Amino acid sequence: MGKLNVIILRYLSRDDFRVLTAVEMGMKNHEIVPVSLLSSIASLKHGGCNKILRELVKHKLVVYERSKTVQGYRLNYGGYDYLALKTFCSREVILSVGNQMGVGKESDIYIVASPDGEQYALKLHRLGRTSFRNLKNKRDYHKHRRNMSWLYLSRLSAMKEFAYMKVLYDRGFPVPKPVDYNRHAVVMELINGYPLCQVHELQDPSALYSEFMELIVKLANHGLIHGDFNEFNLMLDDQDHITMIDFPQMVSTSHPNAEWYFDRDVKCIRDFFAKRYNYESELFPTFKDVRRSHSLDVEVSASGFTKDLETNAEFLHPAGPDEEELEDDSEEETSDEEAERGEEGFDIDEYKHAMLELEGLKVSESPAGTQDWEERIDEPKEDAPEAVSTAGGHEEGGREFEEELKEAEDECPELAELSSSNKEFKPFRDSDSLQQTAEHRRRRTDSEATTGSIGGCSTIPPDVVRQKVRRQLTKQQKAAQRRRLQKGEANLVTKSRRENQNNIKSSLEGASFWG
Repeated sequence: MGKLNVIILRYLSRDDFRVLTAVEMGMKNHEIVPVSLLSSIASLKHGGCNKILRELVKHKLVVYERSKTVQGYRLNYGGYDYLALKTFCSREVILSVGNQMGVGKESDIYIVASPDGEQYALKLHRLGRTSFRNLKNKRDYHKHRRNMSWLYLSRLSAMKEFAYMKVLYDRGFPVPKPVDYNRHAVVMELINGYPLCQVHELQDPSALYSEFMELIVKLANHGLIHGDFNEFNLMLDDQDHITMIDFPQMVSTSHPNAEWYFDRDVKCIRDFFAKRYNYESELFPTFKDVRRSHSLDVEVSASGFTKDLETNAEFLHPAGPDEEELEDDSEEETSDEEAERGEEGFDIDEYKHAMLELEGLKVSESPAGTQDWEERIDEPKEDAPEAVSTAGGHEEGGREFEEELKEAEDECPELAELSSSNKEFKPFRDSDSLQQTAEHRRRRTDSEATTGSIGGCSTIPPDVVRQKVRRQLTKQQKAAQRRRLQKGEANLVTKSRRENQNNIKSSLEGASFWG
């Protein structure tokens, strides 16, 4: 089988992953991301975005597409794999990638190893293949949307699988242990077993048949139906222990076609046992035998989980007054955030979060640096008076100041106002003294530094401006002269080559003439 080529991953720099993340962010609202948008999102120095994009196209991590209306780049599964693997490496989940274990209609599975040497299974979702393109009829990922990227659909599929696997593993179902997930990749426990389709003999087919049927009923009692319960998604080890895999297509028991999915799962197991092991049983469960005891479909929002069921769940588990207030506040905050994101096109905070995650830094909602800076800002200075930002603060400060003045007046009643006495002793001013003060008064145009600012806003002297313009013109003239010299030298070289070719041609013609 093939192997995931991760050699180039070692040599990619921080700027390379910055551009890859910028392409991923731009593809939220663009099928083909223009270079101008990529440059603004990545914000690299010295305009190095084009050079990095050429290298990424060379390594088949992004694809360049050009149409009549737009030209730009889009991310493919190779670049998406690298972003997910880089995040896993920064989280210290995996360290190396091995061979390919299996290929499905919507995923590839590889063996990976952690830094401790423990082996895991890495599942990369690959929606959009030729064998699995009729997604609207088989999945409900689109919901109300018309057009969606295959990368985004693969990401939703991985999120659903990790959610189902975690909730089933916590309830004691025979599923692999979930480790971590990112984007379209899921890391899970490596099962030491074989698919049921590769097992040709069983010691006790009847016991295994009953275990499969009990597992289907147990899932339905918890509110879930597998939807693809067949020999390809069931594994057996040497002790005939069952392990169930592949969960993105699971549906709720409240789905309109839940009974049809349930009967199909039962029929798949019955037909396989009759065909492979020649075992047929008249005992098999039906959808009427389901006795719902848990609501796992409510926890993971399984397909077919309706709003009516959600209201019923709220009646069964009412929330307290504090919880209701918190929920209302969170709904208002989320609605505001969604409106802001819709206006901006892409969220720059999400881009920074992804970059920090790729670099292996711990991401928190309020970084320590910003907290320290805010604390420094909030601390009042010892020497300076406290500043009041609001209008109410200004009014309170004015009132306090008036009260202090009144207290001072009350403490020293013998002090009298000097303003009335100052008016009585005004200095004498006649026409001669006023003329003398007017002569010594400084005008704005008397300064040499501000002579050029009469007619304009610039404070630079015109001589300096002329010198700068001359220098710029001389630089441009010298550059044009260099280009002319280079062009002339190239013309001389081509002229000499043509002369040599003509000489050779004439000599050959003369030789052929004289025989």
